[in-house]
Amino acid sequence: MTTHLALLRGINVSGHNMMKMEALKTMLENIGFTNVRTYLQSGNVFVDTEEESASKVGFMIKQEIFKVFGHEVPVIVITKEDLELCFKNNPYLKEKDIDTKKLYVAFISIALKSESINDLKISQVKPDEATIDGNRIFIKYAVGAGKTRLEGKYIEKKLNVSATIRNWNTVTNLLKMYEE
Repeated sequence: MTTHLALLRGINVSGHNMMKMEALKTMLENIGFTNVRTYLQSGNVFVDTEEESASKVGFMIKQEIFKVFGHEVPVIVITKEDLELCFKNNPYLKEKDIDTKKLYVAFISIALKSESINDLKISQVKPDEATIDGNRIFIKYAVGAGKTRLEGKYIEKKLNVSATIRNWNTVTNLLKMYEE
């Protein structure tokens, strides 16, 4: 049995793509996932399955959401190792007196090359900062996530990928849930 963490992008935000987590949980159980657990209303879902392929799990979830709820929702499935690497590789955690409330991680649908940072045109979103690490982009917002151009749609457009962003508190809690 493998535990996968599915990150759904753009649900229950500003009244769009609304779905209750209990209904999502039931839907996932109905297609064979077990030990389904959600965190917050923003689409963080743990599932256990015999299927080892993260991309297949993501595809199954995406298809079923469309079938049941009628929403076209990008789904990025990550592993416990992905979350552990967030703590190991986040360069901003090493800064003295870092305000973790300004730290975010964008989870990307494919692994990026470090040169992809040029495609993000970071100079256009200064003073925000970003660093690419495989299928993650570590972000440090100067003011906050609500006052930036460096958000999910910007990343998706510049890099031609699917992306979903989580704040550092959520990343920390998701790793704790993986360990339960």
